Amino acid sequence: MIKVSDLCVNFETPSEVVEVLKGLNFSVADGAAATVVGPSGSGKTTLLNVLGALLPPTSGEVTIGGEDVAKLNEKEAARFRNQKLGFIFQQHNLLPQLTVMENVLTPRLAGGWSESEEETRKRATELLERVGLSHRLNHRPGELSGGEKQRTAVARALINQPQVILADEPTGALDGETGSKVADLLLEIQKENGVTLVVVTHDLQLAERIGGVFDLGDVTV
Repeated sequence: MIKVSDLCVNFETPSEVVEVLKGLNFSVADGAAATVVGPSGSGKTTLLNVLGALLPPTSGEVTIGGEDVAKLNEKEAARFRNQKLGFIFQQHNLLPQLTVMENVLTPRLAGGWSESEEETRKRATELLERVGLSHRLNHRPGELSGGEKQRTAVARALINQPQVILADEPTGALDGETGSKVADLLLEIQKENGVTLVVVTHDLQLAERIGGVFDLGDVTV
């Protein structure tokens, strides 16, 4: 599903060129789970941004589902992100003025879908039931616990039935017990839906649970 070949990412400053990723090679099979770890500054978030078609690489090739992400123009990249990828962030990034249901439905606002609004809402309801939030549909983020907010973010990431879920420190803002439950949920959904899961984390215990550990500290400059 994901293949990264000789990936390099540089950032130019007024005084120098900073090499963040250099000659990176790895792959993740369709429906598999993988974890990216490494010390601060090793390029974990940079890699996630490249995989998410948010940042073009300096050189190299990144293919997801057979599509060369690096060659997408801005419009194509936006379509790709919306239709193929699901994002989960450390701080969940829910819109405070919207209900749980409305937050889950926001990725559908970009359009380009053939199903009816009724079908989409039905799937959103089923997803929220799956993550244990059927009693919170009309609540706003300010009325939720940290774990409930992150479970809402998981449902939102799945609403477009993505091929790949990219999660950036998905348990980093949670206490140990709540983080463990969210990790369990991610793995269950990944296996049940056959979704390819890539998690970036500092948490080595979470990395061991997810599996497929790739340590950027061993390969970056």
